[in-house]
Amino acid sequence: MRTIEAIISEKGEIRLIEPIADGCERRAIVVVLDDTGRSADEAAALSEEALQDWNRPEEDEAWSHLQPAE
Repeated sequence: MRTIEAIISEKGEIRLIEPIADGCERRAIVVVLDDTGRSADEAAALSEEALQDWNRPEEDEAWSHLQPAE
């Protein structure tokens, strides 16, 4: 399995950014990305409320074994 970037035209035609070299017919799953031009900061701000449940001392304790030693 491989991920290849593509562009979808206004007509719905899919154009691959890079060729598939083996020339065999392949099945694909197309994921349409949100291209609204939001910055990473805007996306993070939109996620903040959903992630508040993780921002608790109990969560820090539960995951502390994965943190590097100080």
